[in-house]
Amino acid sequence: MPVKDCARFLFEFVRRPGVVGAVSPSSPGLALKMVEWIDWPHVRAVAEYGPGTGVFTRYVLERMQPPTRFFAVEINPRFVEALRAAYPHLAVYQESVKNVRSLCQKEQIDQLDAIVCGLPWAAFGETVQNDFLDAMMTVLRPGGQFVTFAYLQGLLLPAGRGFRRKLREYFSSVQRSKIAWRNLPPALVYRCRR
Repeated sequence: MPVKDCARFLFEFVRRPGVVGAVSPSSPGLALKMVEWIDWPHVRAVAEYGPGTGVFTRYVLERMQPPTRFFAVEINPRFVEALRAAYPHLAVYQESVKNVRSLCQKEQIDQLDAIVCGLPWAAFGETVQNDFLDAMMTVLRPGGQFVTFAYLQGLLLPAGRGFRRKLREYFSSVQRSKIAWRNLPPALVYRCRR
């Protein structure tokens, strides 16, 4: 993992801890857990929420199959700049995921087959969590896949526990991966199907 990415993450976490929920980029092990479950041969449209410096982005690009459409939504302007430099052919929107419907329209996508999500859910209150999940349900097709992760210490927070319960309200199937112990901090992946 490039030192530059680690420094950028730490700096952004200190500046905006409620928006950047980690002190360092995700590990390759966590990235693999995020993408390995997705049914890539049947994915024609995918979005990434909160890609940060692009650790998951790389794995999505390696696995998606043409003519799959892919765009990313990142609120942090420094991360957007870094992503656009690293992946010049990827559509990266500096926007809230609450506006995913309009972004899909810009991309001429009716429905998404998968969403890969790096948002810090435990840092959000219930209203924000609901807003983001409600917006997602307007674009994620029936049977569509949603993967996100949670840090172990976040599971102890009320917002983290509430988010775990909330996933079962929004999705017909919710599975948890084994813990990625080598991630800083350790994390697990939620694998959800609408």
